[in-house]
Amino acid sequence: MKATRGREDATMKDKKEAKKPAENKVVGKRKAASRADKSDRKRAKNIASSTNKDPNKPKRPATAFFVFMEEFRTSYKQEHPKVKAISAVGKAGGEKWKSMSNAEKAPYKVKATERKSEYEKLMAAYNKKQESSDDEEEAESESSKDDEESEDDD
Repeated sequence: MKATRGREDATMKDKKEAKKPAENKVVGKRKAASRADKSDRKRAKNIASSTNKDPNKPKRPATAFFVFMEEFRTSYKQEHPKVKAISAVGKAGGEKWKSMSNAEKAPYKVKATERKSEYEKLMAAYNKKQESSDDEEEAESESSKDDEESEDDD
């Protein structure tokens, strides 16, 4: 019996030590705290990425569905003037799009491809402009370095 009692005493000591925070033990480490840290990192990352967006960059073109929705919204509002909910318009548009055949969707797909080709042209021009401005910035930074070196020589 003493052998079992000794084990019980040992486990009781372990439990008491586990309850007491040790100096080298991290206190308060929980999943919720780590999740909060992760969400803070994500939020900071999103803020940093949103500040780096160029307002001059062309917007991406609408897909065939969104081209359809542009026309559908106006017709839906005329037919249902009392419906103010945006979600109702979206649901009705989605249902109608699903029920349409490929032949009925074709004009919207053509418009979407036209917008996409125009977007690609704008992006090519934008990228060329960005490359030229980057080259100018590098040239300016090199000339400023040369100016600093010449001042140091004096």
